[in-house]
Amino acid sequence: MDKIRNFCIIAHIDHGKSTLADRLIELTNTLTKKELVDQVLDDMDLERERGITIKSHAIQMKYEHEGEVYTLNLIDTPGHVDFSYEVSRSIAACEGALLVVDASQGIQAQTISNLYMAIDHDLEVIPVLNKIDMESAQPEKVEDQIVDLIGCDREDILRCSARTGFGVEEILEAIVKRIPAPKGDPDAPLQALIFDSVFNSFRGIIAYFKIVNGTIRTGENVKFFNTGMEYDADEIGVLQMKQVPQKELSAGNVGYIISGIKSSKEVKVGDTITSVDNPCDKPIAGFENVKPMVFAGVYPVDADDYEELRSSLEKLQLNDASLVWEPESSAALGFGFRCGFLGLLHMEIIQERLDREFNMDVITTVPNVDEPYILAQIISQNEYVGSIMTLCIERRGILKNQVYLTTDRVELTFEMPLSEIVFDFYDKLKSISRGYASFDYHICGYKPSKLVKLDIMLNGDTVDALSTLIFVDHAYSFGRRMCEKLKELIPRQQFDIAIQAAIGAKIIARETVRQVRKDVTAKCYGGDISRKRKLLEKQKEGKKRMRQIGNVEVPQSAFLAVLKLD
Repeated sequence: MDKIRNFCIIAHIDHGKSTLADRLIELTNTLTKKELVDQVLDDMDLERERGITIKSHAIQMKYEHEGEVYTLNLIDTPGHVDFSYEVSRSIAACEGALLVVDASQGIQAQTISNLYMAIDHDLEVIPVLNKIDMESAQPEKVEDQIVDLIGCDREDILRCSARTGFGVEEILEAIVKRIPAPKGDPDAPLQALIFDSVFNSFRGIIAYFKIVNGTIRTGENVKFFNTGMEYDADEIGVLQMKQVPQKELSAGNVGYIISGIKSSKEVKVGDTITSVDNPCDKPIAGFENVKPMVFAGVYPVDADDYEELRSSLEKLQLNDASLVWEPESSAALGFGFRCGFLGLLHMEIIQERLDREFNMDVITTVPNVDEPYILAQIISQNEYVGSIMTLCIERRGILKNQVYLTTDRVELTFEMPLSEIVFDFYDKLKSISRGYASFDYHICGYKPSKLVKLDIMLNGDTVDALSTLIFVDHAYSFGRRMCEKLKELIPRQQFDIAIQAAIGAKIIARETVRQVRKDVTAKCYGGDISRKRKLLEKQKEGKKRMRQIGNVEVPQSAFLAVLKLD
């Protein structure tokens, strides 16, 4: 056990975490040169296209140091705030963490929030300064920030360039020397924490676990503590680039179990695996349950696909336990699900994954949140403080604290309603600070607010998928902008379409999509006016009848355009 090291990498988005993981895998010869590709652990097309890590990935490496062979279990983590739940799961399975900071960008808000999570779990933190080969790097300045933040000595900070491989050997040595070996008793009753699970159509559900105490053997009869279900461990093994079966795994190891589980409801991430013959007396304290931040309805385009969408969401939830959902119905869209997401990027990624992995075509309604309040931490250069304050105060923010981290970096803390950051707050923050501001938040409770329900009506019929709860002072401008946007997006019909925004019975904004008209009087040249009037009246009657039976199709782009009204 003293030759095992379990560690994760904590970093802000785009600070070079996946590239560093590539170099570690390359230096330990876990993969051959031929097998190695850039961002080898990012196996989703989406992750490669966007250059972000969405899922945590575990990989085992062997490293020889001073004649001894060490087993290093790396659990790679995402960097974006919307996937912080994945990070909390990885941290629960580790004893140490590499804190990777970009030498040109310095410490960002997301790095700090994940770092605090690691410190709460008593992880040994190794600070690493990455991208020191870049011209814009400021290693001394960023080292000062790290020393101020975690109180380490300057000598403890390792410098590297994950792109070129400089300094990576020193990182491997530091992992062996500084990160403690896992504690635990291989002879105690089995206790293993499930930190992830995936669905395999041939083998059922594969659960990934970290053994805290005890030993698990192939063929053993095991029990999942919270669900009380019993299974046979058909196959256990370790996670390298492929799954490598083993006869037995003991305390401190990270591995996987296949036991022919077909139903996704039977596996809960955070559950404890124990032995049926010699069970443990209490489960392992898992990671915190994350509360969803953004709520939106997800409906199948074809009503017949409702059950298929349910099973797709169940399989996705196995892989992403921060997604929550419950069935709901809508007058306009039929049966669907009300889903809770951790943020707008999370919502976008889930929609993309439903399309790519399960071939599900879905309509997502306008995002809604209740009225929880958040504490928002924004770190930026001091020259942007004025415009950031203006943005936050416009969004009903109350300044709680202002701290100068260094001479030119400020941390602002605001209390503000979550609903104000759901739409485009982050994009606006990035543009006014030229990309220098970083942002992180956590829920701090609920407060009463003057909210109204804003309905959008087409020809007098409410489109419930576009209805939203909104602060009363913002309702008029939001309603007007919605109507203008829908006028651009809804195609013209043979009859006029009235687009109205209403609060209760009061109409607050209106736009009209003009009908496509045929010039019925074209054949009348000269002659009596009553002839023309008769033709126009006849056309008017036809339009009226058409409007009664006509159906206004709202394109999917209209639901998504609401997010980007400006």
